Amino acid sequence: MITAAQLRAARALVGIDQRNLAERAGLSLPTIQRMEASEGVIRGTVDSLTKLIAALQEAGVELIGD
Repeated sequence: MITAAQLRAARALVGIDQRNLAERAGLSLPTIQRMEASEGVIRGTVDSLTKLIAALQEAGVELIGD
């Protein structure tokens, strides 16, 4: 699971903005904005979360579980 704060930090570390992440993930900009504005663990469909994680990994982010 990934929190909104982790998502914002990961995106900042690889130097991409919300619009670019949305394009890379095949998601809408409002979807990324809602994910980042949420409290705690981000929510979304399995498909959206899978696309988001894949886009972050392709950008060079390594997500490590607990």
